[in-house]
Amino acid sequence: MKRSLPWLVLLASAVLEAVWATALGLSAGFSKPLPTVVFAVTAALSMLGLGMAIRSIPLGTAYAIWVGIGASLTVGWAMANGVEPFSVLKLLFIAGIVGCAAGLKALPAGKDRAAARSSD
Repeated sequence: MKRSLPWLVLLASAVLEAVWATALGLSAGFSKPLPTVVFAVTAALSMLGLGMAIRSIPLGTAYAIWVGIGASLTVGWAMANGVEPFSVLKLLFIAGIVGCAAGLKALPAGKDRAAARSSD
């Protein structure tokens, strides 16, 4: 469980990224108080979680997953609510982003590869 905790924090942070991105759009240039507050709180929590996750997950991998999942959820939410038009191709490309993020998670950890090289 201890090894999977940073990944769960990263996933939660990616979800919060989608929340703050959506709230940013709803804030109308920070002129609406509630979406502006939601944006500020969730952006801070999302960044905090990303910062915590990179203690154990390489930065490039963590950032790619954070952005990919967050962006995919943001677009999916916008399509589900009619803010953005639905497209099968768009859905296919979003699935590709999520698949790539899952592929990055499936790769062996950098520390494991470095340790294997140093023991040779």
